[in-house]
Amino acid sequence: MTIREAATDDAEAITAIARESWSHDYPDILSRDTAEQGVEEWYAPETISTEIDSDDAVVPVAERDDEVVGFAHAVEDETGGTVLRVYVAPDHRGDGIGSDLLDYARQRLVDRGAGRLRAMVLAENEPGNEFYRELGFELRERNETRIGGETYRENVYLDL
Repeated sequence: MTIREAATDDAEAITAIARESWSHDYPDILSRDTAEQGVEEWYAPETISTEIDSDDAVVPVAERDDEVVGFAHAVEDETGGTVLRVYVAPDHRGDGIGSDLLDYARQRLVDRGAGRLRAMVLAENEPGNEFYRELGFELRERNETRIGGETYRENVYLDL
């Protein structure tokens, strides 16, 4: 497996992984329509391509056998750095790909001067919350986020 910076050619694969992950992970959290709207809003190929080209974003992908099987999306911000997303295709989970993607994004943000790293995850996404807790992140606050016009609770973790 290889972790590398995403290229705009990876945008379609990233969108597909997001769609597959949301369908797999969120059926009891988001309606099918809300999940589809969220994927289109956050992960449309044009949106992802813009993030890949942004100087403030870090978008690594995990590649296995020439196939993109996971991605992370993190940004530099006033807090230092924020991990917005880490997704691994359901068939490729359990091999440490998510933590490798997070480590890659963390190192790139540290290289840019970020001190602390925040991570966001839907409050009802227990596997996502567990992922950050297992990696030493601590729940620090609760916010709200909008997906497809609906409001959802979101947990904010801090890397200590």
